[in-house]
Amino acid sequence: MHADDRLGAGRHRSTSGRHRSTPHQRQSSRRPWVVRAVRTVVGLAAVSALLVSGVGWTVYREATTGLTTSDALIDLPDNRPARNGADTNILLIGLDSRKDMDGNDLPAGFVTDTLHAGDSDVGGYNTNTLLLLHLPADGGRAKAISIPRDDYVDVPGYGKRKIKEAYGLAKADADSELVDEGVTDQAPRERRAREAGRRSTLTAVQQLLRVPIDHFAEVNLLGFYDVANAVGPIQVCLQDAVDDDYSGARFAAGLQTIDATQALSFVRQRHGLANGDLDRTKRQQAFVAGVMSKLKESGILGNLGELRALVAGTKQDVVIDSGLDPVSLISDAGSVVDGNIDFYTLPVEGYETVDGQDVNIVDVDRLRAETAAILDPSAEQVQPTQSPGPAADPAPGSDSDSATAGAHVDGGVPCVA
Repeated sequence: MHADDRLGAGRHRSTSGRHRSTPHQRQSSRRPWVVRAVRTVVGLAAVSALLVSGVGWTVYREATTGLTTSDALIDLPDNRPARNGADTNILLIGLDSRKDMDGNDLPAGFVTDTLHAGDSDVGGYNTNTLLLLHLPADGGRAKAISIPRDDYVDVPGYGKRKIKEAYGLAKADADSELVDEGVTDQAPRERRAREAGRRSTLTAVQQLLRVPIDHFAEVNLLGFYDVANAVGPIQVCLQDAVDDDYSGARFAAGLQTIDATQALSFVRQRHGLANGDLDRTKRQQAFVAGVMSKLKESGILGNLGELRALVAGTKQDVVIDSGLDPVSLISDAGSVVDGNIDFYTLPVEGYETVDGQDVNIVDVDRLRAETAAILDPSAEQVQPTQSPGPAADPAPGSDSDSATAGAHVDGGVPCVA
């Protein structure tokens, strides 16, 4: 039925019952201005409901058409299934690859010159961002826990490795097996091999932290750029000025607005920072906070045209698990959209060089205990931890009592090293 027909039917039903009016209705009839006002409000509410339904359906179709989905979560070892009405854990995976979904190199000039990200041989298939997003079922404050990429942990099937390598190792082995099976077409081979990489990463994180993973989303290198480009300039805050040739990060100290190209440099910088990758992790958290702040302040989520542009401009960079409904996620993640989120970075015990690689030494039992305490609001608060080496002063807006120097954000932008 057309929207106008539904509204017409509703008006017909409301007038057809007047001959059986109640005392209350007869009393209201003596105050026609009240009746007109009520009808106006009801009418506006009905139209609004129809518009919201139309927006939701339109965005849902556009968000899901052409979006890459994955079955990597299915049969994940030791992972309990999705729990209706319970808290939700979503693993956000940032893939440092200079290739598209079909294994083709990204445009060389754009990647090397504009984004300062090197060529297709740089980065491989490392997961340089691993962020566990926890959404409480009661709609309370969200939690986001970053796992440093160089943490030296057990990677199922490969022994002790940097956790960032779980994806690339499994992807490479699966690719070799597919070639041996006679799969020569690059695109389907790439997609199938990446499924092995995702499953390896999900398994490594789930077994490291001993928490269930209900959903996941993967974004490639250009994803940071495309998100910032679609959302528009975002605000970030730095405690000190930086000038880094490797990432192209050249920023003054303080609060500032950056464009999409600068955003990628901002989240990639690690050289020249006191705590290297650990400080880069905080940059990534600040980027997420900046995007959430921009979405809230700009009203993009309530503007159909801008929301369409956001979806169209980012979905080519994103992979989500087949059980994740992206539209429902927006309503379930109200605290994240509002910027009510606490960021944490899991602690590192020390640094070592293993087989020529710099790695983070971690206490696995401690990581599990701290993760459990962060996710369970009834547990004792975890004490702050100090990373090895010189550390920056606490960031403005940070919560000195939260675990692992977590930033407590209320819709604003945290200032980071």
